Formats: sequence, structure tokens, C-alpha cells
Amino acid sequence: MKKYPLAKPYITKAEEKGVLEVLRSGSLSLGPKYEEFEKRFAKKVGAKYAAAVSSGTAGLHLAIIAAGIGPGDEVITSPFSFIASANCILYVGAKPVFVDIDPLIYNIDSQKIEARITKRTKAILVVHIFGQTADMIPIMKLAKKYKLKIIEDACESIGATYCDCSAGTFGESAVFAFYPNKQMTTGEGGMLVTDKKNIYNLCCSLRNQGRSENMRWLDHKYLGYNYRMDEMSAALGLAQLKKLDFMIKERRKIAGWYNKHLAAYADIIRTPDTAAVNTHTWFVYVVQLLSDKIRRDRVINLLRLEGIATKPYLPPIHLFDFYKKRFNYKKGDFPIAEDVGSRSLALPIYIGLKEKDIKYIVNKLIKLL
Repeated sequence: MKKYPLAKPYITKAEEKGVLEVLRSGSLSLGPKYEEFEKRFAKKVGAKYAAAVSSGTAGLHLAIIAAGIGPGDEVITSPFSFIASANCILYVGAKPVFVDIDPLIYNIDSQKIEARITKRTKAILVVHIFGQTADMIPIMKLAKKYKLKIIEDACESIGATYCDCSAGTFGESAVFAFYPNKQMTTGEGGMLVTDKKNIYNLCCSLRNQGRSENMRWLDHKYLGYNYRMDEMSAALGLAQLKKLDFMIKERRKIAGWYNKHLAAYADIIRTPDTAAVNTHTWFVYVVQLLSDKIRRDRVINLLRLEGIATKPYLPPIHLFDFYKKRFNYKKGDFPIAEDVGSRSLALPIYIGLKEKDIKYIVNKLIKLL
């Protein structure tokens, strides 16, 4: 029986060569590769500066610190995201203030943000979910009106565009992530991008134990962290970045096959929407199971027995025990995010899948439903 994982990185000899070169050089950290990766990445996304970090979570943490957010402040964000986007707000003693999502593209509903703004609101942390951006024009208008900063969690949406502008170019800073299930990978790792030199300099210091700009070993200016990216990861990233356009093109092809073969079953399965002004880069391919009679978790288990890995994407953050206990959240607080989260099913998407594989996966899913 053939097995289909949910995701798989696309690794070739180019990545192996790059990593081996680093290993043989003896310079495994703070070498030339991470600086080259930063420069090439910044150019790719259209930012002036890029700071390589150990993870997307680390990058978000630094972005929030650089925005001057601290205890007592509030940051508006989405409850429909990987938990790191909200946790990073808590890291600095601030409060995440959730806003429900758009039912079509699952990003924060730009029309519901203004009602949640208070005197304590300092920023909007926008999550570009699953491979496409949020509705940024009204969000940027609100940020300007209320003098709020915008931080973009673009960890899932590298290469995506909104009105022909790239994800990661709308806010004060933005963060991308390169976990192995992403559109490109460095194993673990992330990248913070910004057009502001002061933010770049601060984040470069904070990721390296708060060292002064002169980089003297025992000269520490800030309370910093060990958020550096190692040279092997940077070498992997350089090789991946060269083929990023190809990898996104392949993911779009696979998503197109899913759309084609699921089209006849619109009464029981809703395929993903892409906003008219967006381009999608397909971090994941998530469908909605429409019938209330279908037990999603049982479908997941039965597909696993068929060799097909699937996963719920995503359980809303506000219903995790920690958030319920700390903020007294309950079911019904953000009904759209809860409904989407309860019906969502991520299907396998990775380079190497053929149309016959997608047809096989779809047939197995429909048979079970």
C-alpha cells in the first residue's frame, strides 16, 4: 500500500552539496552563509533588510519587542492560526485580542477589527494563513487612523501577493518560517524582514544574546536571546530559495488537481477559496467537510488506515486549555473560526505528487464520506 504523508520537503543534490560545504569548512555558525541568505531573501521578497533567525516563532518574538510592545499593551490578531502567533504576544507581557475570521479565506476579518481597538491597542499582528494574505488595504487604513503598528506573520505565505504586492511588505516588520512542511525549508529557521534599519539592527543584536553592534564577545547592550540561524540551515535555505518559484508553481499545480477532482462533490466538500486580489502559494490544502453528520476525526483515522495522512487545520487558539483558563474564553466567542476549525481537513500536498495520486486520494476520501 502506497503511503502519502501530509507534507514532505523537496530536497535535491544542491541542498546536500551546500550543507556538506559548510560542514567541511568548519564554520558552522556566524559564518558567511547566513549573511548571503539574508541578502538574497530580502531581495526576493522586496524588503531592504532581512535577519535570519532560528524559527518563525523567534522572529515573531523579536518583531514584537522591536515594535515596543510590552506589559499592559494589547495586540489584535487572529484566533485561527498556529499558536505561536498569539504566544509571542504573551512573551512580552501583552494581551492578544482576537478578532473572528473571514469565512471564505480564513484570515482575520478586516471589517471586525475596529470594534476591538481600545486605548491599549498598540499593533495588529496579521496572520497570512495557509498561503494567502489577509485583506490588507482596510487593515492599513485602520492602522493609520489609530496610529497602530502592523506586524505580519507571513510564516505560511511566502511568495503570496495581495494587489500585486508581496506578503511581508505591508507592515513595520514581517516574519517568514522554514519548517520542513513549508513552501521552502531550512529544517528549522525563519526570517524577519523590514525596511527600517533600526529594527534590523535591534533584531540582529537581540537574536545574538543582545550583543552590541560592534559584536564584541562580552559586550551586551540588551537582554537578548539565542535565536541565531546556523550555517547549515542557511546553506539549505540558499539552495531552496533558488528553486522557490518552481516549488510554488508545483504546489499550485497540485492544488489545481484537487480542485478539479473535488469539483463534483461541492455538496459535501468545500474546496479552498482564493481572494480575487490574491495569489496563493499553498502551504497546505485545506477542505471543509460540510455535513454535520460526518465525524471529521473518524475520517482522519480511516484515511490513515488507507495510508493517507490528514490533519485538522486548525483548532482555534482561544479554545486551548491555557487560553481558556487565562482569559475565560469559551465556545461561541469566535463562531466562524470555531466552525471552520471543526470542519477543516488538510490533505497531502508536496512536490512529487502526480495527478493520479490526487485522484486516488480524492476517491478514497469520497468513498469514506
